[in-house]
Amino acid sequence: MSEKTRILIVEDDMIIAANISLQLSKLGYEVTGIESRGEDAINHAKENQPDIILMDINLKGKLDGTETAKSIQEYFDIPLIYLTANADEATFQKAKETHPYAFISKPFNKLNLERTIALVVEKVTEKKYNSANDNSLIETLEDRIFIRSQNKLIKVMLDEILYIEAERNYCNIITTDQNYLIVSPMNTFCQKLSSNYFLRVHRSYVVNVKKLDAVTESHLEIQKKVIPIGKIYKEDLLKIIMKF
Repeated sequence: MSEKTRILIVEDDMIIAANISLQLSKLGYEVTGIESRGEDAINHAKENQPDIILMDINLKGKLDGTETAKSIQEYFDIPLIYLTANADEATFQKAKETHPYAFISKPFNKLNLERTIALVVEKVTEKKYNSANDNSLIETLEDRIFIRSQNKLIKVMLDEILYIEAERNYCNIITTDQNYLIVSPMNTFCQKLSSNYFLRVHRSYVVNVKKLDAVTESHLEIQKKVIPIGKIYKEDLLKIIMKF
């Protein structure tokens, strides 16, 4: 892996959570944090956007694991692995509705943990590659871009783009109706954008400033999506906002 896979652990037994964190760190993964409450896990996911979430299915508190997962999925499509201990059939069926990538039984086996996460990382990487490999940016015009997808050219109006997110050598173009993952480094894609309304606000994000819903000191929001603001980009962002 050229970059460490970032994993959030949501587990209310701190001994189990610490053990999992230690094992993941030894395997070369980056643990973004340990959360014991559903509400805290949702906020953590918004602020840190991990690559994978390990979620205790039977969290104590106001939100259980599946309810927490559903809330996170309203904002992000983050691969989910449930940690389970004798879950009943009703809980299992409820968990299936959130489309997890895998289940790991507690008490967990170190080898099972290692293999399950490795398989999920491989699935996610393959899914992104297959999706992006079929899509490429063909041309940008003053008010639109064209993307080649499945042997046809798809027109995407610049006005429909909310933001662009960099994912290693890919760009994920998020529009009001659909997402397009294309093979292109962010810098290359930015050079082709002719519109003055697109601004880089973070090393991983370019936003359509006309779509901004809120701006704070550390982040901005576009249709409930929380996007971090890099320090070196803040001044340019404030300048362009003042022009509106």
